[in-house]
Amino acid sequence: MYENSFPNKRFKHTVQFLKRHVQTTENLLDLGVENPLSAILKAEGYTVKNTSGLDLDIDTSEIENSSANVVTAFEIFEHLLSPFTVLQSIKADKLVASIPLKLWFASAYRSKIDMRDRHYHEFEDWQFDWLLEKSGWKIIASEKWTNPTKKIGIRPLLRLFTPRYYIVYAERIKT
Repeated sequence: MYENSFPNKRFKHTVQFLKRHVQTTENLLDLGVENPLSAILKAEGYTVKNTSGLDLDIDTSEIENSSANVVTAFEIFEHLLSPFTVLQSIKADKLVASIPLKLWFASAYRSKIDMRDRHYHEFEDWQFDWLLEKSGWKIIASEKWTNPTKKIGIRPLLRLFTPRYYIVYAERIKT
């Protein structure tokens, strides 16, 4: 089902990580509109509801009104101006989130076609951990993986061994 190519390698890692930490009996609220990964999760037996496409920097009502047991956020937080606000608005006790890591040898992603498709943040792992902890989450497990390309050059060579993606499973800190 998954090849070793983008985005399939990323999807494979994401699904394997999710299966280790979240039961298929738990309801998921996936931040972001329905996408190919949502369909894969449904095929894997998860009940997934996506947010409708509202600007989560401005309107977190879908998150606040959700009764989901788990919130998932796969490559979403880097697109938000204020991921802290979104993280605080989550009512679920469990979070699985992944981000692209900041690479010292590549600029932050910025689409020249879609002005909304830009990375306002590209985190180092410790920065994302700190954001989660400061917004009320305890990291239980995390994992990184690379994203090699079949191109020739220095950056493709560096991508062979430099982690590009970071995923965490976190639980809400009870106060």
